[in-house]
Amino acid sequence: MWARGRFVTASRARLRAWARRQCWPAYLYLLPGAVVYVLFVLRPLLMTAWISLFDWDGLTLGTWVGPDNYTALLTDPRLREALLHSLVFLFFYALVPVAAGLVLTALMVRVRIRGLGVFRALLFVPQVLSTVVVAVSWRWIYDPDGPLNGLLRAVGLDALARSWLGDNATALPAVGLIGSWVMYGLCLVLFLAGALRIPRELFEAARLDGAGPVREFRTVIVPALRGETGLALVLTVTQALRNFDIVWNTTAGGPGHSTTVPSVFLYQDAFVSREVGDAAAIGIALTLLTLTVCGLITRVLREREG
Repeated sequence: MWARGRFVTASRARLRAWARRQCWPAYLYLLPGAVVYVLFVLRPLLMTAWISLFDWDGLTLGTWVGPDNYTALLTDPRLREALLHSLVFLFFYALVPVAAGLVLTALMVRVRIRGLGVFRALLFVPQVLSTVVVAVSWRWIYDPDGPLNGLLRAVGLDALARSWLGDNATALPAVGLIGSWVMYGLCLVLFLAGALRIPRELFEAARLDGAGPVREFRTVIVPALRGETGLALVLTVTQALRNFDIVWNTTAGGPGHSTTVPSVFLYQDAFVSREVGDAAAIGIALTLLTLTVCGLITRVLREREG
C-alpha cells in the first residue's frame, strides 16, 4: 500500500514537471509582445519617473530636486483647477456616452433595424477621424458666424447665439460635448456587439412576465452588458483624463484658464517654458490617477459580478 502511494506521488510529480515544460512554448509566443511593451511602454515610463526628480530644461545638465516637483504640483492652484476640469470631462467623455449608448442599444434591441452594420460603421466614424480634424470642424460649428449660431438665429433664438468657445461660462461644456460626440459611437458599437450575444429567450421571458421597456432594460440588458460597460468606462475615462488634442485645437485652454487640463500644462512645461522635470511629474501623476480610477472601476464591476 505504501509503495502504491509512493508510485502515485512520483507520477504526479512527473506529470507536473511535464506540464511545466509544455508551458515554455507559450511564453516564447508572448516574448515578442513583452519585449515591445518593455522597450516602448515600461522603459519610457520609468525614464519619465526618473526625469521627474530633476530640475531640467531638456538640454543642460539637470539638478536633483527629489520630490520637489511633485510638491509644487500638489500646491499649484492652476493644476488643481485643471484637474477639476478633467473631472468635468469625465461626465461628458464617460458618463454621457455610456448612458446614451445603453439607452440607444435598448431601443435598437426592441426595434429591428435594417442595415444595422452600415449604421454601426457610421456611428464609429468619429473614432476613425483624427482628433485634430474633429476639433477644427467643431470649432467652425461653434464659431460666432458658424452653423450653430446660424440655426439659432434662423429659429428666432438670437439671444442664445454667442461665442461658445470664447465665453467662460460655455467653453468647458462646449468642449465636453465634442468628447461626448466622439465617444458615444464607440460605446454604442460595443454595446450592440454585446447585445447580439444576449439569448432571445431572456427577452421573451421578461416580456411574458409583463416587463416593460424600463424593467427589461434594468433586468436584462444592463446585467448582460456589464463586461462591455466596464470596457467602455475604462476607455472613455482614460480618454477624458488624458484629453489634450481636442482642448488644444479648440480653445488652447482658454478663454483664460477655463478649459485647461493637466495635459495642457504638461505640453507648455515641456515645450514652451522648458521645465521638463515639472512636465514629467505631471505625466507620472496623471498616469497614476488614470490607473487608479480605471482600477477602481474594474474592481467595482467585478464585485458586482461576484
